[in-house]
Amino acid sequence: MEFDAVVLAGGGSTRFGGVDKAMLVLDGVSMLDRVLTATAAATSTVVVGPVRTTYRTVDWTVEDPPSGGPLAGLAAGLAHGTAPVVVVVSCDLPWITAHDVATLIDGLGEHDGCGLRDHSGQEQQLATAYRRTALAQAIQQVGDPRDKSVRRTLAGLDLVWTPPTRAGDDVDTWSDLDN
Repeated sequence: MEFDAVVLAGGGSTRFGGVDKAMLVLDGVSMLDRVLTATAAATSTVVVGPVRTTYRTVDWTVEDPPSGGPLAGLAAGLAHGTAPVVVVVSCDLPWITAHDVATLIDGLGEHDGCGLRDHSGQEQQLATAYRRTALAQAIQQVGDPRDKSVRRTLAGLDLVWTPPTRAGDDVDTWSDLDN
């Protein structure tokens, strides 16, 4: 199934002491490039955040206003592409693979979205394949997306979740890299 990818990479990495989390290198590959590799089959890919060097060509955008939070970034990214399915991933998912992305798309069925759960069972709205129309409608209903909760905004969508998997583990702190 045709899909577009929206990669959120605009956060301040405050828990990393200002180190650009997207450019952290694990086993020779930046976290951003790991996510871009997992989403390489996308019809179009937009990274929401400052322009960085990546292994493949992508489009770039920033949320309006800058530093408006992940929902504002998601709204900015959704303005790119036209595929009926949008895979939304944050740049801090170093263990996600192309197989995981395919699992999300295959798992959509008649649902609005299919997302990964991390190893502890936490649902990851920023590691999910969504139907574009459902996602756009949910964001539109919230109005100004700045500093709004992704979880609350998308709570009304019909979402299904994978069993817990390391692919859904995001890296928020240095200790998350050791798990």
